[in-house]
Amino acid sequence: MGESDRLLSALKRLLRQRGIRYADLARALDLSEPSIKRMFASGRVELRRLERICEVLDLDFFELARLARGMADARGQLSLRQETALAEDPQLLVVFHLACNQWAVADMRAEFGLDEATMVRLLARLDRLQLIELLPRNRIRLRISRDFMWRHDGPVLARHKQGAIREFLRGGFEGRDAVLNLEVKELGDVSIATLARKLERLAAEFQQHAEIDASLPSERRRSVGMLVALRPWVFSLLDSLRGSPAPALSGAAGAADASRTTTGR
Repeated sequence: MGESDRLLSALKRLLRQRGIRYADLARALDLSEPSIKRMFASGRVELRRLERICEVLDLDFFELARLARGMADARGQLSLRQETALAEDPQLLVVFHLACNQWAVADMRAEFGLDEATMVRLLARLDRLQLIELLPRNRIRLRISRDFMWRHDGPVLARHKQGAIREFLRGGFEGRDAVLNLEVKELGDVSIATLARKLERLAAEFQQHAEIDASLPSERRRSVGMLVALRPWVFSLLDSLRGSPAPALSGAAGAADASRTTTGR
């Protein structure tokens, strides 16, 4: 698939997610619906018209290009100074998280009951940290890629990671959209490496869905957590078997049980 085909596919996907029909797009662009259909069928879209479609979708052209590429670009990191500032101020960290999920400032204030002075202070600080660009009428634009990764040894994960994981696992997983499955098996090195790669791809796919769905209105999105983990581990319950006195055995049954014990794992 060529780059132009990827752009058009991304546009079609976004239009479907927004519930925008070809007829709606035609009215917004002052064109006929057959013209819109021919444009997408032929794959030839003028740059100016493409910009207008992005405006209808409230989407920056470069964001569209990133969505069309999927997750091709390497994920970046914040500077140590930026992470330290976020780690030290929970309100600042939350506002930054919401900005990365494309929340409008008005929605942040309404949802969390922030007064205007507090909101402006937090946005101005994010602007000074070069994490966002604060625009007129308190509109914001991210200055960093939304799919960045926190530093593994950085201050944000050091301060919040363990608490977040404990809180995440403490909740119930009984709902329709919840999945929790713990498996403990013995695997070889090749299988472990294969599964690790698959989990990395799953995490990348999670990020890709977040990139696509960030263009949806906030009322059509829900906060979802996904914890991906794989490591060599022995459940401490197995220690209950170590050093336990063997039960007394007698007769033929005892000899048979002893034989199974010594020959099995």
